[in-house]
Amino acid sequence: MSNISVRLPDELEARLTREARLAGKKRSELAREAIASYLQQKERARFTADMVQEAKALYSSPSPHEPDMTDAAEGLEEWLESIESGERDSGMDPAERWWD
Repeated sequence: MSNISVRLPDELEARLTREARLAGKKRSELAREAIASYLQQKERARFTADMVQEAKALYSSPSPHEPDMTDAAEGLEEWLESIESGERDSGMDPAERWWD
């Protein structure tokens, strides 16, 4: 595991310290969880936007191509599996609804 250094405003550091104390976790653990969650949200948003763009392009075509849809479905499955693996690695429950 690598180390990084992050400068935090005093108020944010105090909030992190308070939350770590309340959760019974180390600040670094909370920071890892927060970064993993943030990156996951960004990846999902980017993936969703890409899928919408691809769907618009596909359905604007007069004749959709079945092999393209099969490739897209396989890629989607692989991506979702990688997201769930990342969730488990960061201590999150993949079954938990992330959008709440």
